[in-house]
Amino acid sequence: MSRTRKTLARAMGACSYPGRGIVVGKTSDGKRAVLCYFIMGRSANSRNRVFREYGDEVKTEPFDASKVEDPSLIIYSPVKTVGRDVIVTNGDQTDTIEASLKAGHCFRHALMRRTFEPDAPNYTPRISALLHLGSRPSDYTYELSILKCADGKGKKCDRYFFVCEPESGTGRFLHTYKKDGAPLPSFEGEPERVKLGNDLKAIAAEIWDNLDADNKISLYCRAIDLKTGATESVLYNKYEK
Repeated sequence: MSRTRKTLARAMGACSYPGRGIVVGKTSDGKRAVLCYFIMGRSANSRNRVFREYGDEVKTEPFDASKVEDPSLIIYSPVKTVGRDVIVTNGDQTDTIEASLKAGHCFRHALMRRTFEPDAPNYTPRISALLHLGSRPSDYTYELSILKCADGKGKKCDRYFFVCEPESGTGRFLHTYKKDGAPLPSFEGEPERVKLGNDLKAIAAEIWDNLDADNKISLYCRAIDLKTGATESVLYNKYEK
């Protein structure tokens, strides 16, 4: 595996339509966990969204409720917290993971019950991450997963899991599509290694400024102090009233 780390600018700009993306990692000073989640959209229904933060939870909501065509795959909670675990996903599998953790099960257990999205012919992958914060800064670890259509027909699912030991100044970037296309080709390979600094606002700006201007919709970033649990968040919505 290559140990090369891309800048966030290069990683975001390398694909004209990565779709939905998750970045998780640790600041360069090693003091904070970082999570970022963005959404993009090409259809009117996908673009009609904003992020809203409610305490530890983040929700997608319609920008204009009167124009919602199909809420099933666009309205969900991408970020939830269970104890000292933080869930980040691109769909309602957030709720499946939450229920699994509360029942004493794990990330993998939850996602073995789920598949990719039923949006033929793209069969959009479900991407997820779980940050385990632990009781001490050294306990911090994270996992990522991608659930992908295996046969191009929506009948078979491949499930990939990655358990990562955090490195200061490094994040892992997982997104739904590897490039634009018709149908959209799913992400391939391991989560990309990206550089993270200490300034959450700078991290968020670097992601937002390098996503395609026409297709980007919303971005949410959070940093969590590994010693105190104090949080900082940054939120961007392209469409606001």
